[in-house]
Amino acid sequence: MSKIITFAIPCYNSADYMDHCVQSILDGADGADDIEIIIVDDGSFKDDTPAKADAWEEKLPGIVKAVHQENGGHGTAVLTGLSHAQGTFYKVVDSDDWLDAEALREFLKTLRESEDRGDEVDLFIANYVYEHTVDNTRNVVGYAHVLPEGRVFGWSEIGHFRMSQNLLMHSLCYRTTILRDEGVPMPPHTFYVDNIYAWVPLPRCKKLYYLNLDLYRYFIGREGQSVNEQVMAGRIDQQRRVTRIMMESYHLYDDIKIAQLRSYMVDYFVLMMVICSVFSKLSEQPDAKDELKKLWKDLHDYDRRMWRRCRWGLLGQGSNLPGRLGERATIALYRLADKFVKFN
Repeated sequence: MSKIITFAIPCYNSADYMDHCVQSILDGADGADDIEIIIVDDGSFKDDTPAKADAWEEKLPGIVKAVHQENGGHGTAVLTGLSHAQGTFYKVVDSDDWLDAEALREFLKTLRESEDRGDEVDLFIANYVYEHTVDNTRNVVGYAHVLPEGRVFGWSEIGHFRMSQNLLMHSLCYRTTILRDEGVPMPPHTFYVDNIYAWVPLPRCKKLYYLNLDLYRYFIGREGQSVNEQVMAGRIDQQRRVTRIMMESYHLYDDIKIAQLRSYMVDYFVLMMVICSVFSKLSEQPDAKDELKKLWKDLHDYDRRMWRRCRWGLLGQGSNLPGRLGERATIALYRLADKFVKFN
């Protein structure tokens, strides 16, 4: 590897905002030549995304690389960036998001110093910030009371994560070989694969490092965004697909030996089943509820212990209340929680 880090920016018709994303990384890097930005044009056709990607590469050869591919979806673009990456570490930044320049300076400094010491960290973690455009508010997701700060640690040293505090793609920076050596099973033309990316590789990571920095800025509020409630309900089939891949990746109680990591991964998967349950009720797809029943049955057959934990825990029961009144209550409970956590 000739670069300390590769930033991959998947772009699909992103001309209106991709420049801000690229520039935010360059501002935080302060002209350093040991970083790499790979702009993956995922078959854009409605705007100037391909031309803008090429212009960035022409302007900053050796720093920015433009890669063009047929449309394959977000996960395919992430994997394409990974296949081209020269960085020791790999971080994905969506084209409508950005990185805080000051936090990035400190982040890069820590990466370089860690490598100079020979720490061999597998996963760097930093905070992320929901930037809500509708009400012009911010919600910081940090891990100060969950993860040790400023040193290398292992999963056995972590605390308990709150429901709103999961490690997402935005907070993660993997050692590139962690992702490459065993792969990441992200299907094409599928939204929500970031859950796979933020979950499946975790047991491979033995050495972790947390920086209490508000690094990633996650834009919330763009029309048609994948986390919009109506959009999620319309794509519930893709949510189920992602959840099934996660389900079949592990028998968590057998495969994950470190209790703290197992507890975290179980809780995360419970939330995935809750999301499938809630949005199947919100969906207008005619087979949504039947497919949800099938998913629950498949989980029951694949891992009986996980099924019990997901279905009969408090969240599982609350998201699967029986009857039409129960369905309405489930949706009401979700929307109440959304007001506090601001999922969308």
